[in-house]
Amino acid sequence: MNEPTLLVHTCCGLCLAAIVDPLRRFGRFTVYFYNPNIQPLLEFRRRAKSVHVLAEQQRLDAIVDERYDAKAFLGSVPWDRPQRCLACYRMRLRATAALAAEKGFSAFTTTLLASGHQDHEAVRRIGREEAARHGLRFYEEDWRPLAARGHEEAKRRGLYRQQYCGCLFSEQERFEGPRPRREAGTRLHGYRGASETESAEGGGET
Repeated sequence: MNEPTLLVHTCCGLCLAAIVDPLRRFGRFTVYFYNPNIQPLLEFRRRAKSVHVLAEQQRLDAIVDERYDAKAFLGSVPWDRPQRCLACYRMRLRATAALAAEKGFSAFTTTLLASGHQDHEAVRRIGREEAARHGLRFYEEDWRPLAARGHEEAKRRGLYRQQYCGCLFSEQERFEGPRPRREAGTRLHGYRGASETESAEGGGET
């Protein structure tokens, strides 16, 4: 029996780096970057580039959708949790399933299952529903134990390591809160504001 052909929805290079080796059991698989939720534009480009770089380093087949339309995303999902996150999962997994069916893949999966910051039960449920809708199989595995490996690999390979999930709402949730009080003429040490996330040496929240 031939091995199933697998399309892998990929949210970022960091999560993909965690599971490249386990994915190789499928033989040749294809990476698919489709994440209209990622904002702002500079963040989107950094994550797309990280997938390009890792795919080149690991000689992976990759499809990277670099269309950026923040208005379309913000206008199509609820703005509050948990509905916002569920709609975001649905949007990305539906697009992945549709592409998989169009290109002749027999199964698809997502690197969201490698992140400890996602609702895994919801991701699995939506993945199964979209697979059934398109006559495919949704491959689901709990890759969270490999998350630390992803961070190590991303650092070793010089990949961008993000600090929030993706959308502007998640960025606000990640960085909002009372700022440390500052006396006149003093400098804050060890404080990272949202503007400092441009560094690739970030904490890597996915």
